[in-house]
Amino acid sequence: MNAIRVAVIGAQGRMGGQAVDAITEAEGLELIAALGSSDSLETLLEKNIDVAVELTVPKSTEDNVRFLVEHDIDTVVGTTGWDNDRLARLEDSLQSHPKTAVLIAPNFSIGAVLAMRFAELAAPYFDSAEVVEIHHTRKLDAPSGTANHTAQRIAAARNAAGLPQVPDSTESDPNGARGAVIDGIHVHAIRQQGMNASEEIHFGSDGEALTIRTDSHSTSAFMPGIVTAVRSIAEYTGLVHGLENMLDL
Repeated sequence: MNAIRVAVIGAQGRMGGQAVDAITEAEGLELIAALGSSDSLETLLEKNIDVAVELTVPKSTEDNVRFLVEHDIDTVVGTTGWDNDRLARLEDSLQSHPKTAVLIAPNFSIGAVLAMRFAELAAPYFDSAEVVEIHHTRKLDAPSGTANHTAQRIAAARNAAGLPQVPDSTESDPNGARGAVIDGIHVHAIRQQGMNASEEIHFGSDGEALTIRTDSHSTSAFMPGIVTAVRSIAEYTGLVHGLENMLDL
């Protein structure tokens, strides 16, 4: 069986550098190109790439992925900043390329993916739900893509169960202490030196509380998820939102 030919875009970053090493070492994968910020994506067109791994920055990622879709290259995206408008534009682009797949992964950590799934399962059984995420001070966006995705999944599970809005009697919050509100779920972002990535999902009802926490202490935690996605994406078409869709959960 031929090896999957892979390009990493954003190879000079922390995540990108580790992805280069992980793909180089992974059985059945062959690293063909490792592009930095000054390298043109045009160079990929002559290299017969099967899968691109996009790990750049929010301001570049949409244009990069559009280019890859237009040239029918399956793409695994770990860059944050993919809001609903960007996702809608990507889905529109993919309609003209029905054999191409793009995975937008808010998080490649298996622990984080499981935590989101556990939260989805717990959501219908509790009155209150809030999300707290903690990241290093170099992170460019807030709240994180993981926290945003978690809140959306909690809200969807609550809506499917017919639950009302989470209880909250706050009448005055001039400084935004209650955090962002995503589909009715409050999300709080902390940026702290010495941290990498953590998420706490808090549930509560009368007389009890449940907290789900996941910690990624190093970017190495994301590499098994990236390798899994690269190996699996050929089985999919269109937009795949979340690594959980490629796992048996």
